[in-house]
Amino acid sequence: MNKIIHRWVVKIGSALITAEGKGLDKNAIESWVAQIAALHQQGIQTVLVSSGAVAEGMARLHWKQRPSELFKLQAAAAVGQMGLVQTYESFFQKYGLHTAQILLTHDDLAHRERYLNARSTLCTLLDLQVVPIINENDTVATEEIRFGDNDSLGGLVTNLIQADRLVILTDQQGLYDKDPRQFADAQLVQEGCAGDPVLLEMAGGSAGVLGRGGMRTKLQAAKIAARSGADTLIVSGREPQVLQRVAQGEAIGTLLHARQAPITARKRWLASHLQMRGRLHLDQGAAHVLREQGKSLLAVGVQRVEGEFERGEVVACFDPQGNEIARGLINYSAADTQKILGQPSEKIMELLGYVDEPELIHRDNLVLV
Repeated sequence: MNKIIHRWVVKIGSALITAEGKGLDKNAIESWVAQIAALHQQGIQTVLVSSGAVAEGMARLHWKQRPSELFKLQAAAAVGQMGLVQTYESFFQKYGLHTAQILLTHDDLAHRERYLNARSTLCTLLDLQVVPIINENDTVATEEIRFGDNDSLGGLVTNLIQADRLVILTDQQGLYDKDPRQFADAQLVQEGCAGDPVLLEMAGGSAGVLGRGGMRTKLQAAKIAARSGADTLIVSGREPQVLQRVAQGEAIGTLLHARQAPITARKRWLASHLQMRGRLHLDQGAAHVLREQGKSLLAVGVQRVEGEFERGEVVACFDPQGNEIARGLINYSAADTQKILGQPSEKIMELLGYVDEPELIHRDNLVLV
C-alpha cells in the first residue's frame, strides 16, 4: 500500500445485502459491521453507502420482480429502509458505535450550499466516530434528481468527504477482461487506471434483477472518485474478512489507481452534477483549447446549443465526435448563447446590448471530465 488510509467509503450492493432477494442477509451484514468496527480501531474513518432499501422492501412485500413504476419503487424503498437501518444500528451497537442515516438526492449535491452542508455534516459525524450510512433518497427522488445507481453515489461521496479510498463490495471477484460467465478463460484485472476507456470496453453493461448497476457503473464511480485523488477497489463482498485483508495490503479484487492530480473542491462540486441543464457542441479548435491548454470557453468556438438554461447553470461541453469533455457554469442564458455562438467576444455587446463576461464559461468555473 502506497499511503496510509485514513478515510474510506465502502459501498455494498443489493445482491450482497439481500442474499439475492431473499431478505436481508444478516450474517453477512454482521460480518461487514465487525470489519468496519475493526477499521475504526485502526483509525480508519468509514462511510457506508448501502444499497438494499428497495430490495428489502420487495422482500417484505413479497414482490418477485423489481417494479418499473416509480411510485412502487418509492413505496418499496420506504418499507425497506426501516429494516435496513434497524439491522445496521443493532449490529454497530455491539461495538459501541453510533450510526447516522443520510438520505441524498442529486439536488442535495447539485446545490452549492446544500453540498457544503452535507460535507460539513458528514465530516462532523466522522470526527465524532459515528458511522454514516448513506443511501439514495428513493422515496422522494424523481427521475430528474436520481443518481442512477449507488455506485455513482459512492464516487460522489468519496469526493464530498475527500476520502482516500472507495471500496465497492460486489458479488464478483472484480473486473474481468471478458465475461467470466461466458468465457472460461476470463482473467481478473488486478490493477488499472481509473477512467481508462479500455477497461470500460471489458465491462458488461447489464444490471441485475435487484440493482441498477453493473460493472460499467463501478468503473464510472472509480473515475468520479479519482477526481479527489482516491483509488477504487472493486472486490467480492463474499471474501472472508475482505475489508481487513484490504487494510493489510493484500492484493485482491481490482484496484483502480487515481492517476490524475486531485481537482479543487469547487471543481469537484461542478463535476458532481450528473444532470446537465444544456449542451454546447464545440468545434475542434475549442475542444483542443479546453483539453490541452486549460483555457476558458469562448462563444466563437461553439457551433450548436441544446436545452433551456439560465445564466449560472451547469452545462456540458461536447467535442465534434460527440464526446463530453467538460462541464461548467455558463455566463449567458440559452437564448443569449444562441445569439452569440460562433462570434468573437468583441461582438457580444453589438449582438446582445450588454456584456456580462467575455467568456462563455470561465476556466475557474469549468472542469474537464
